[in-house]
Amino acid sequence: MDFKDQIKQLGDRVTKLKDQIQTEEATKNAFIMPFLQTLGYDVFNPIEVVPEYITDIGTKKGEKIDYAIFKDGQTSILIECKHWAQNLNIHDGQLLRYFHVSKAKFGLLTNGITYRFYSDLVEANKMDEKPFLYFNINEIKDNQIEELKKFHKTIFDAESITNTASELKYTNELKHLLQEELANPSPDFVKHFAK
Repeated sequence: MDFKDQIKQLGDRVTKLKDQIQTEEATKNAFIMPFLQTLGYDVFNPIEVVPEYITDIGTKKGEKIDYAIFKDGQTSILIECKHWAQNLNIHDGQLLRYFHVSKAKFGLLTNGITYRFYSDLVEANKMDEKPFLYFNINEIKDNQIEELKKFHKTIFDAESITNTASELKYTNELKHLLQEELANPSPDFVKHFAK
């Protein structure tokens, strides 16, 4: 089964099981760990995927992020997980704090349904406010699967992802702006097209 089929199968699994998932821990076990396995990571190898990774913040000791993925002995991706029904908008600040004290190049905030990938494209070592890649696992598009595939363990290259992340970020912002204008046109937008 190829990567695309595995992701689609995971989306089907999420749809079938979500109503029976009552806790954040169950969300991790049923949705997020299988997602990491689909990306080629051994979730049971503590050298590769570290659960409850300590990311001390200033005087706050013992702060932990749900998972850290290591590549060549270095933290490469930090993952903060929430219950599948949680709104992620209120949790990105938490990931930002962890990201700031880490050497990871990427952060992932997820509830097992929505996935938001962040980097530090605007300012080095400071997580961007907006994700460069985001998708709903139940509605994932082919182009999003292709971008996600770059995070697969066998081909993961932080520099390559960062290069395309910059393009993705601005393309996504442009699409969002256009959608907003089409849904609620501003007076300038209407004037421009009325000419």
